[in-house]
Amino acid sequence: MEKFLTVCAALILTAGMWSAEPETRKIALTFDDGPHPVYTEEMLKVLEQEQVPATFFLLGENAEQYGEQVRMIAAQGHLIGNHTWRHVQVTSLPKEEAEEEILAVSSLVEELTGNGTSYVRPPFGIWDPELEEELDMIPVLWTIDTLDWTTQNVDWIVEKTVQDAGENDIILMHDSYESTVQAAERIIRRLKAEGFEFVTVDQVIMD
Repeated sequence: MEKFLTVCAALILTAGMWSAEPETRKIALTFDDGPHPVYTEEMLKVLEQEQVPATFFLLGENAEQYGEQVRMIAAQGHLIGNHTWRHVQVTSLPKEEAEEEILAVSSLVEELTGNGTSYVRPPFGIWDPELEEELDMIPVLWTIDTLDWTTQNVDWIVEKTVQDAGENDIILMHDSYESTVQAAERIIRRLKAEGFEFVTVDQVIMD
């Protein structure tokens, strides 16, 4: 009888192990320098198809020219961040000019979508902490650079990103290239299969 109970207990434990939900690991997909008149829409189709949220750090000069794409990003529920107006290194500018580079983008995004920007990605990853206090905005950098702007080799971009990916990573891409659209779709599917959950950057940095 004792042996029978031991076997039953082992079977129950084994069944529990197999039926337990796998732990998900958060990861954030981010896109810089958009919107692009063609590839931003293509990227949005991929994200909608895969049911994945992302964060788009927009350049003001592009957002002004392609306002419809900005509205599409917001309408799909993605997070919109600030990437300055002209893609300039903010620490190279006088303080007031640096502030205007950021505030102008936030004002435009609010005009187009009804909401301003709370998160800023400084071009080249160089930030001035004083701006953070003055503007009450949160800087967001990245932990994985796909280097998608240096190559159109989709296989290379995918393999590099998947190999480097870990919990709470922030992936940097650019929604300005066809190769990035193709790579993003494959990256999403590969990382989903490995148990990753895609979230917007606020869910990573505020976790």
